[in-house]
Amino acid sequence: MCRSIKTLRNTEVPATKEEIRAAALQFVRKVSGYRKPSRVNEEAFERAVEEIARSTQKLLGNLSAR
Repeated sequence: MCRSIKTLRNTEVPATKEEIRAAALQFVRKVSGYRKPSRVNEEAFERAVEEIARSTQKLLGNLSAR
């Protein structure tokens, strides 16, 4: 889907908050079709980025290493 989103799961070097937010931003851009949303859609766009970043942080925190 989003080739520019890198894999964030790494047991030796955990992903930074910046990397997680960048991946969330790329995902929302791809899904919404907006590189930069209009002013009227900016709040919804940013909210989606933050929610996805939080969910990603939870996911990475709950994954177990083999």
